[in-house]
Amino acid sequence: MTTSDHPAKAAPALELDGYTPLPAGSIAAIVTFMEMKAPSPPLPEKPGHDLVLEKVPSPDPRWYRALFRRVGERWLWFSRLEMDEAALGALLADPLVGVYVLKRAGAEVGLLELDFRRPGEVELAFFGVVPEMVGSGAGSFMMNRALALAWAADPRRVHVHTCTLDMQGAVEFYRRAGFVPYARAIEVAHDPRLSGLLAADAAPHAPLID
Repeated sequence: MTTSDHPAKAAPALELDGYTPLPAGSIAAIVTFMEMKAPSPPLPEKPGHDLVLEKVPSPDPRWYRALFRRVGERWLWFSRLEMDEAALGALLADPLVGVYVLKRAGAEVGLLELDFRRPGEVELAFFGVVPEMVGSGAGSFMMNRALALAWAADPRRVHVHTCTLDMQGAVEFYRRAGFVPYARAIEVAHDPRLSGLLAADAAPHAPLID
């Protein structure tokens, strides 16, 4: 799942005790918004990793969607999959949106998208590795380079958000990288598995209820 970076917009008071029913066909997650306002020391990296992060100058939407799905389907990433071709193509062609691919021995194993469109800020819009690379140290390698690219633009802050549908430990990983939580929100969306946008067996940690 993805969400905007505006958790502090005026919202009606919620009754938070007890259960809150969801509309049929919906999923919900708690989103944690995180930021850093100064560079932090890099994360430790494993030696001999054979990893490289490369910028993709003019990403083809079909290529992007395929890697986006490989990285994010298990975590219910769907926002870029439901965009039409023209809208996604325009986004990827924006010079203020940087798309990078993580490679290991030539194979594509991770995706990074940096958004520089808001003056003074850089967002880690999407950050993840393919399932077989989880726990390999590839995330630390990519994060160190992502933050170097972000801070090279001299922003006043770098921010990211994650949710409870993402990998357990995501918040702590971002903390170790130097991010500080500053807000939380509840995000509700239509379950993309019901429409066939994602596979029915995606995200087994969030069982499909049709």
